[in-house]
Amino acid sequence: MKKILLGMTAVLSLMACDNSRQNPFLSKWDTPYGIPAFADIEIDDYIPAIEAGIEQQNKGIEAIVNNTEEPTFDNTVLAMELSSDILDRVTGVLYNVYETDRTAELDSVMELATPMLTEQRDNLFFNKGLYERFAKLYNGDQSQLTREQQMVLKKHFETFERNGIGLPEEAQARLREINTETASKTQKLGNNILSESNAFKEKFGISVSDYPNAMTTTEDRNLRQQMLEAYTMRGHNGNEFDNRQLVLDIMRLRIEKAQIMGYKNPAAYILEPKMAHDTETVDAFLDDIMVAAVAKAKEEVRDMQKLMDEDIAAGKLPAGSRIEPWDWWYYAEKVRKLKYDLDEELTKPYFKLENVVKGIFIAANTLYGVNMEELKDVPSYNPDVVTTYKVTDADGNLLGIFTTDYLPRSSKRGGAWMNNVREQYVDAQGNMVRPIIVNVANLEEYLTIDEVQTVFHEFGHALHGLLTQCHYASVSGTNVTRDFVETFSQFNENWAFQPELLAQYATNEKGEVIPAELVEKINNSLKFNQGFMTTELCAASILDMKWHELESVEGIDIDAFEQQVCKEMGLIPEIGPRYRTTYFNHIFCSGYSAGYYGYLWAEVLDKDAFSIFEASGNVWNKELATKFKETFLERGGSEEPMTLYQEFAGRKPENSAFLKGRGLQPE
Repeated sequence: MKKILLGMTAVLSLMACDNSRQNPFLSKWDTPYGIPAFADIEIDDYIPAIEAGIEQQNKGIEAIVNNTEEPTFDNTVLAMELSSDILDRVTGVLYNVYETDRTAELDSVMELATPMLTEQRDNLFFNKGLYERFAKLYNGDQSQLTREQQMVLKKHFETFERNGIGLPEEAQARLREINTETASKTQKLGNNILSESNAFKEKFGISVSDYPNAMTTTEDRNLRQQMLEAYTMRGHNGNEFDNRQLVLDIMRLRIEKAQIMGYKNPAAYILEPKMAHDTETVDAFLDDIMVAAVAKAKEEVRDMQKLMDEDIAAGKLPAGSRIEPWDWWYYAEKVRKLKYDLDEELTKPYFKLENVVKGIFIAANTLYGVNMEELKDVPSYNPDVVTTYKVTDADGNLLGIFTTDYLPRSSKRGGAWMNNVREQYVDAQGNMVRPIIVNVANLEEYLTIDEVQTVFHEFGHALHGLLTQCHYASVSGTNVTRDFVETFSQFNENWAFQPELLAQYATNEKGEVIPAELVEKINNSLKFNQGFMTTELCAASILDMKWHELESVEGIDIDAFEQQVCKEMGLIPEIGPRYRTTYFNHIFCSGYSAGYYGYLWAEVLDKDAFSIFEASGNVWNKELATKFKETFLERGGSEEPMTLYQEFAGRKPENSAFLKGRGLQPE
């Protein structure tokens, strides 16, 4: 680890000197609603604050371990939860800014911070004295604990166990090395993906996020081929940003860690605490979807080929031309126009970004009584593009702070996501601390139908974070299993194109509401191209699983591996996985390793839950919405996912609504 230039002594001196500038992370922010004092934060503040946070947490943990009283939830579990005040403050800001406004200086900070934070986490969960107190509580009488406390205790105890606390010291030492090395390589891989994505934009003038839309509208077939090849070769170009060796290195480390922990491969290790629990369940789940999706995709190819044949007859293409991967988006749009008479150039004027944001707020207010008030003159990490809102419930009580950062820039990684700058919890004085949530995306001023769904999707995550009413940060909001968390983001998509809502937010520059015939066409078309969409998503999920089911990467060639996996899954040549290995950010950088299947798994839950609203005869059913909010959105990870689901639905989930929603099963 590189030496930290400013140590704890200097930090404490900085705090003590009245005439010196104080590190803004070392005390609570005296700002509206405790929003980070972004304007006061300088690049040199991060590492000293992390050092101070580690020192603070270490003292807290030492006090827990040395406590001669019998372990209780408060003096052990809660004390650990509240021991990281400074660390939570600095990492909440650092991770968010690093993903949205990355600079060379932030790269240097992360290069130092990553091993420090990894080592600190290992120190925490390899602490035998701390573990013994948790074990005594976990194995003792829990009847006096609330259900939420039981879940918090369970989560931490299992983290100790799954971190290797029971292993010999030499095995623990090797795990520490693996964790540090993995974190460093993961960070490098993610940086490479951003650099390659920026190179793609420089070459073609479009961001990777806008790639599908560009492929839909680009008539030049050769240019489409060039764009597809550049898009799918990111991290695979033999340059300084090539990720192939990093992928193999990371997988080798993950395999070694899983096997040290007693599992045959990383997937078996990762899946054990998830809803799906094991590789056999996930593989069977994906195989069933893949068969239905590919069958549907083959129908879509035939429809597109008919239109390509017309272009051949018109002399636009040479004889014998067949649909290729770079043709899919372009000809799929032609089919949509023909089948549904739907042209997105006609819908876009009604989906101005600010109008769609209005739509998500109206839906949240109608369903859950949520109110949004834009805040002016509050701290912001990028005041040119960021908008901040105060979020309250129907009674005016503060729910949290919500920030939007929707516009693309080269310093921001591709895609869309939700971040917690601050978690929701109850502090040591018994005060409710409300969350600060950020939605990030890469969108233009006018949105496609898919992009409208993206805004609703990410706001679904935000609602999960904002509406939570837990006591402990480790289970509040989105702190649930990976194959459960996407349920609530995808559930929120179901309201995007409800006619009653569109009438309130989908207006053009003249103030005209989107015509009823366009609304009907949009809703009729939502199942269009689902063979392709489901196939590429499922293919990426299977690719993820196959990587993490490996027991060794010796002799693995990434291209050959991908080709073999695609062949075995029955993928047709016109479609590739949504992400190829070298730019699969989700599974190498974002916590979805052996977990990308979670989008499809959660969709079964979300579509089944929405079918209950439909069956009530009113998708805006206030009573059901309140039950949904109180069962899921308020309770976070304070109960087992399936228990919560059955509490809401009165039964186990069924997959018929999912299959119908994807157009993979007759109505």
